[in-house]
Amino acid sequence: MYDLKIQTISYDDCTLGRLSYKDLECFTLELPWLDNKQNISCIPEGRYRAAKHVSPSLGDVLHLDDVNGRTYIYIHSGNFTSQILGCILVGDGIRYLNKDKIPDVTNSGDTFRELYSSLPDEFWIEIEREYHT
Repeated sequence: MYDLKIQTISYDDCTLGRLSYKDLECFTLELPWLDNKQNISCIPEGRYRAAKHVSPSLGDVLHLDDVNGRTYIYIHSGNFTSQILGCILVGDGIRYLNKDKIPDVTNSGDTFRELYSSLPDEFWIEIEREYHT
């Protein structure tokens, strides 16, 4: 079984990353590392079981299981950190789209649909983190 891999760098205002799965690559956007606090921090690095899931509020998502101290951790579409409560957004580029001076991901809906359709129903995610000091 192939692993989906996310390599990230966490900054004071966000965490940016590169996701790879087979030949598919895209960018990720998360909240900064704030000691794994619910709804305001990215999750700890590690290896997580994941599965396709339908969220009542977000629709199709990728759900990460067994994230220590956290629930409802998803990979889903969205462009801004203001759309994240501890989850991971995907996009085909990184740009400043709004005026909050925090990087955003672009073309998230299409990028997420491509990722979702390429994955099996269940898979593993490995997340590596570097911290910008």
